[in-house]
Order: sequence, then C-alpha cells, then structure tokens
Amino acid sequence: MSDVLKFRSATEVEEEAARWIWRLDDEDAPVEVRNDFEQWLRRDQRHRRAFEELGGVWRSLDDLAEAKREERVATFVAEEKRLYTVAKPTLTRGWLRQAAPWAMAASLAIAVGVVSWFQRGNEAQTLSTAVGQQRSAMLADGSTVQLNTNTILETRFNRERRVVVLRKGEASFNVARNPERPFLVHAGDMVVRAVGTEFNVRVRDTRDIEVIVTEGKVTVGPQGEGGARIASGDGPEPALPARRELAAGQRLETTAAAVPVVAISPVVLSNTLAWREGAIVFDGEPLGQAIAELNRYSDTRLIIIDSSIHDLRVGGRFRTGDIDGFLEALTKAFPVTTRRTSDNLVYIQARVPASSALQ
Repeated sequence: MSDVLKFRSATEVEEEAARWIWRLDDEDAPVEVRNDFEQWLRRDQRHRRAFEELGGVWRSLDDLAEAKREERVATFVAEEKRLYTVAKPTLTRGWLRQAAPWAMAASLAIAVGVVSWFQRGNEAQTLSTAVGQQRSAMLADGSTVQLNTNTILETRFNRERRVVVLRKGEASFNVARNPERPFLVHAGDMVVRAVGTEFNVRVRDTRDIEVIVTEGKVTVGPQGEGGARIASGDGPEPALPARRELAAGQRLETTAAAVPVVAISPVVLSNTLAWREGAIVFDGEPLGQAIAELNRYSDTRLIIIDSSIHDLRVGGRFRTGDIDGFLEALTKAFPVTTRRTSDNLVYIQARVPASSALQ
C-alpha cells in the first residue's frame, strides 16, 4: 500500500485548543473567528475533547476580582441551563457564551465542576513522565512546564500563591508574570521563588538540586523561609543555609561545599538543556558521567566493567534514549567492546588486543 494515514499527535491538538481559548477570550472576537471555531470543533472529536479539558483549567479565572468571578460563574451556569431549553442558541458577549456550541455537547457537570473549583479555592494537579518520555503542559495560571524523563510534580495553586512540588526528575518552567502571586517550586530541601521568568530545576536527591535560570531572576533558599516546609520527615539541615539570587545564565548546585552561584556559557547552557529538544549533548565529559546521563532515558542499562575506560572523554549529540547510536559511535571512536544480555543490560569494557587474546 502506498497511502499512509498519519494521525496528528495529541500535543498538536492540545496546542490548537489552547490557541482557540486565547482567541475566544477576546470579547471583541469577530463572528468569523467564532464560525471558524465551530468548524474546527466539528472536524474531529478530539478537538472538542481537548477544548473541554483545557477550558476547564482556563475557567479557574484566578486573576479576576471576587465579584467579577462570581458573576462569570453564575453567567456560565445560567447559559448551560438555557442551552438545554433553547433549540438554537445565539452568540452574546463573553467567551464563555461565545463557546456555546461546544458547551451544548457537555453536560451540566461542567458547570458544577466550575462552581466546585471556586468553592474549594485551591486546585491540585499531578503531572508525570515515564522513563525516556518528555512532555509539555499548560498550568492553571497560564504558565507552561516541560517535564524531562522519569519526573513527577504536583501543583497547588490558590489566590495567594502558585506552588509546585517537584518530587523527582527535572522540569523547565516558563512562568506567567503575576507579582501578587509568587511562583514557588519546592525541590528537595530547596524552594525556588519566581514571579515571571524561565528556569530549569533538576532533583537528583533531597540534597542534590540544580537550578539554571534562562530568563529573568529567581531566588533559591531552604524550605521554611517564607512558608511552611513541604518535604516530610525530619532530616539534616538543608544543603543551602541562606537564600541566593540567580539571574539569567547562572546556575546553582547544592552539592558544592559553598553552594556558589556560577555563570555558565551559552554553549554549556544549550547543551545542558538540550533535553527540551529531545537530545543529549556531550562535550568532553568522562565516559562514566555520559553513561549515567544516558541511563536516565532508557530501560536498557549501560554498565562499565573496566575502570580503565571510565575517564575517556566523549563528545557528540544523540537523541534521548538512542542507546544503539551512542554505542556505535563509542566503539568506532575508542578501543572498547560491548556485550548485551537478554535482560536489557549492556556491559562496556576495553577491547582486548588480538595478541593478548591468543596467549
């Protein structure tokens, strides 16, 4: 067969749904935009499903004043009820009314869910990735996050603050600016505080945290400063004894004795964050360090069994999880051999010279 049907990814559909939410949020959106939106909804059942899911997040309306918030929720509930008694709805002001065609297909449970959200005043969400997986998501406040391999994070947003708990793994944040609601990322013993900026956080363990700022500024301090401690259990004092401020192009690692804030070059920054493009870049790292990084992205484990090759310096750009590509390049560049077992283990050792093998 020569014809291949290519299905669009869920991410593409979600991105389109997010763009429609932004366009329909404009009360002055022309009729043509709303007509195009209705056609988009009818084109694919996944469109309607994605719009309803993202719309449920957007309707948190967290930044509206209390009176305005209650008015919009009441309007939405009234509109939902009307849709079940009027044969042909008319478009009126406000994006919640402009979206009436998609609301017709939803049950009144959507409206009840919106009211319940405001009654709670707090929204929790858990995001995660499996080994080798990356994903992006829009948070309830409009911020975006990219999760790297094997990551778990939780969000706890309310009217006063936006709290993210990075349980494990690595995540990159692009924070929607709101000075009145600080954005706090709890990671191990540390808490990163931002308002509107871009930064990356990696948790190796409770006391081994890396923070890199790509835009704007953040402060990093021990948990308990300016808020309750998130991590559970008693333990040693935090690795970071005092608050630090980081600007764009700076990195902080809590494993260093003095926990310094250091500047990193654009090349190092690009290499370190290459995972956001689905890549791993090595530029002179020891083989042992490169192996540890590759093992994050695959269920196949690479194991060095010959200490003499542990410090070989390696370089190159590889797709995350491309174990075979890395091993092929490694065996071509260095005198090493690999042996793969049936239980997803690959052993790496120095190549034995032919003359030695014959003795």
